[in-house]
Amino acid sequence: MNNNNQVQKAAVVKTTVEKLSDKVSLVLKKHHELTGDNEVQRNEIAELKATLEARNKEIEAKNNEIETKNKNIETLKEENEMKEMEIEEIVSKIESILG
Repeated sequence: MNNNNQVQKAAVVKTTVEKLSDKVSLVLKKHHELTGDNEVQRNEIAELKATLEARNKEIEAKNNEIETKNKNIETLKEENEMKEMEIEEIVSKIESILG
């Protein structure tokens, strides 16, 4: 009977080891899946960062372009004001001559 008990205990131990082995295999499989998913997401993040950086550079270039155009507009406004003053002076001189 002692030998029979040992066989039963060995079968229980084997079953327990098999269960643990299956669980470890599942955990490892899940770990590999998650590692793969993680790598995919890291690549997506890197792509998004590169796209964001490129867009930010585009925005910066457009902002610089706008700033330059605004300066040109201010210069043209000042020139226009000077011309308006010159025209007013000419009109005043003509009116004073005509009397």
